[in-house]
Amino acid sequence: QVQLVESGGGSVQSGGSLRLSCVVSGYTNSNYCMRWFRQAPGKEREGGAVIDSDGRTAYAESVRGRFTLSQDNAKNTLYLEMDDLKPEDTAMYYCAARGRRPIHDYCAGSSAVYQYWGQGTQVTVSS
Repeated sequence: QVQLVESGGGSVQSGGSLRLSCVVSGYTNSNYCMRWFRQAPGKEREGGAVIDSDGRTAYAESVRGRFTLSQDNAKNTLYLEMDDLKPEDTAMYYCAARGRRPIHDYCAGSSAVYQYWGQGTQVTVSS
């Protein structure tokens, strides 16, 4: 059974930093995409940052330059470093995973194509 366990959310002042973690267990596919989504109350879920099994990353315009993805394969852990947080970053953040095609798959796609999800962790940024 695949499980994603998230931690690291909390409340910070504008301009502060947080690091989210996602520990993955039970996943046997060596080719994968892992992506962070977020959803604020009353708003649609949006994709944020994605990393593939080769360590390649991509970011949404709203977080590019402020958020950084990394992974520690030995610990089966994905990290999202969030710097210069803004009130508009306030949302529930979800870690999600899916398999990756052998070639020409850059981990695009909506939340509907991601198979496995964490429970979510709340990030609140006050001004």
